[in-house]
Amino acid sequence: MEMNDLSCAQFLAQLASKAPTPGGGGTAALVGAAGVALGNMVGCLTTGKKKYAAVEAEIQALNARAEALRLDLEALVQADADAFAPLAAAYGLPKDTPEQAAHKAAVLEAALDGASAVPLQIMEKCAEGIALAEQYAAKGSVLAVSDAGCAAVLCKAALQAASLNVFINTKLMADHARAAALDARADALLTEFVPRADEIFTAVSGKLRNKEYHK
Repeated sequence: MEMNDLSCAQFLAQLASKAPTPGGGGTAALVGAAGVALGNMVGCLTTGKKKYAAVEAEIQALNARAEALRLDLEALVQADADAFAPLAAAYGLPKDTPEQAAHKAAVLEAALDGASAVPLQIMEKCAEGIALAEQYAAKGSVLAVSDAGCAAVLCKAALQAASLNVFINTKLMADHARAAALDARADALLTEFVPRADEIFTAVSGKLRNKEYHK
């Protein structure tokens, strides 16, 4: 059964079991998709409101981007599981002879590259989700600003979780130049977008907290 065909309860039960998938990467994609969906909800609660007529077109454009992004992240839940299968198979290859060992090393290297590529895609999509959350927090309905903050927090968590799934695979790659390039891309996304998500959380939290309690 495809990951996205599982119910929430089934997904969590399988996640909690010793089944190889879903794992951290697929869960990161799902959490990122949830974050993007929350941002999209803010947009849907903003459109059609007279108070926000000036930003109607901008919000509609954000909603279109958010819908496409959510679908991309949903697809990456399954893609992460698909990328793990050849990696697991590679680890099981024999290495009793020099020929077998060389074949295993080559297959394993290709599988590690593929298993790194998917969580890196998840990171890129989650970074875009944080950028969308910024816009929703700034321009969306004030009645749903907490959801824009939640969107940023979830996308940040998914971004960081996906990075760990990049690093666990690149660490094992024999092609150190390729590994370093993948790590550098992941690091760049973390460096830029984790602080941006934190800024959204701080701004939204500041709008919501009762200042009378904090004098």
